[in-house]
Amino acid sequence: GAWPSMACYIAAATGIYRLARFWLPSLLCLVAFAALALNPGFLYFSTTAMTEPLFLAEMIWSVVFLISFRLHIAGGEWWAAKRALGGMTGVLVAAIFTRYDGWILAFATWLFVVPVWISQQSRRDIRRAIMLSTAALALAPLIWLAYNLYLTGDALDFIRGPYSAKAIDARTSVSGAPHYPGYHSIRVAAVYFLKSAKLGAAPGAAGDWWAGLALAGLAAGAWMYRKRSVAPLLLLVLPLAFYAYSISYGSVPIFLPVWWPFSWYNTRYGMELLPALALFPVFLLALIPDGRRRWREIAAVSALALILSSTYRTARATPLVLQEARANSATRIPFERALAKTLMSMPPRATLLMYSSQFVGALQRAGIPLRQTLNEGDYREWQAALLDPAANADYVLAVDGDAVATAVAAHPQGLNEVSIICSSGQPCARFYVSPAHAARFDLYTGR
Repeated sequence: GAWPSMACYIAAATGIYRLARFWLPSLLCLVAFAALALNPGFLYFSTTAMTEPLFLAEMIWSVVFLISFRLHIAGGEWWAAKRALGGMTGVLVAAIFTRYDGWILAFATWLFVVPVWISQQSRRDIRRAIMLSTAALALAPLIWLAYNLYLTGDALDFIRGPYSAKAIDARTSVSGAPHYPGYHSIRVAAVYFLKSAKLGAAPGAAGDWWAGLALAGLAAGAWMYRKRSVAPLLLLVLPLAFYAYSISYGSVPIFLPVWWPFSWYNTRYGMELLPALALFPVFLLALIPDGRRRWREIAAVSALALILSSTYRTARATPLVLQEARANSATRIPFERALAKTLMSMPPRATLLMYSSQFVGALQRAGIPLRQTLNEGDYREWQAALLDPAANADYVLAVDGDAVATAVAAHPQGLNEVSIICSSGQPCARFYVSPAHAARFDLYTGR
């Protein structure tokens, strides 16, 4: 799962360089490139099967294509404009299917295209191309809603279903205890998201300085290039608004080790501001007049040296996202190893009923493909299996507190407990076999 993220890392890094080239000379573009490409957190993400590298690449290239479209329209280059519009549409459709952030990104990007659509000077073929783009961007979310409706019977299952963020928050909240920081507070939610972004860019107070330079750089760019509008770059700041709302009212918390509750959870969300933090400060270097080229070169080299220093310090301090991975896997990985050792006793083609969202690493370690399991992603089959576990799977893995454990407690008929797996810091798991299915495999395998 790592190679797609590596490809997206390359796409994002080259995209930020291409984006900077709309306004800045190549030397200053290298500074923005280095700020993004050498970020230790982003380097770590390039090795993981996560959607963040993919979405960052999509967000950056959607802005690149948008600006290209606007410039080609202004220059009367109609064929090039349609090609840029097609690239933007394709990237945004991919973003819609990558993360829910992509839905908001697609709508906000489309708003920059509307003035061209309604302009009396626009050619008919350009308007037709914009209409096709609009249809594609509207169709993508509808396809997702139809998929949910077909699979679960509820088009909004991802919002209000049993495995949605809202349902998970309801199950994990302790009655009488304070809710997570930012709950029903846009201001606190925005502060937590910004803090995760700053800590992801550089450790300690350096992240605050970096964010301050980014804000000053955006203002400088807006002033210097008012004839070549930098307004589309505001799309790179869109994650701030999206996550401020999501934390407040979408049951999506962020926990930081430096603030209450002094833990790690969803710190990766702050990485979505990294393109803005990498690009915006570079506009400050562009304030140096063209006639002072030597000074500009010295400033660019100094900025590169500071970026290398920040990379070294962040790596030594351990990137925030890697801290989270280590902290949250300290007890989980030994537990998954123990689960995998038990699962390896299954016959090669036996089916397993298991809630996979929590300890899917055990399946990976045991070499068991997901198609061999009945899990919550199977929806209809999953619901039927929970009503009669023994009749629907050869083996059952129930972890205390999960849906399978509840189903086994309610319908234990036909199940024999084979083993109990317990590990420090984790709930216990119970491994069951259905005697009827086990007999069939004994005859088939000779075991």
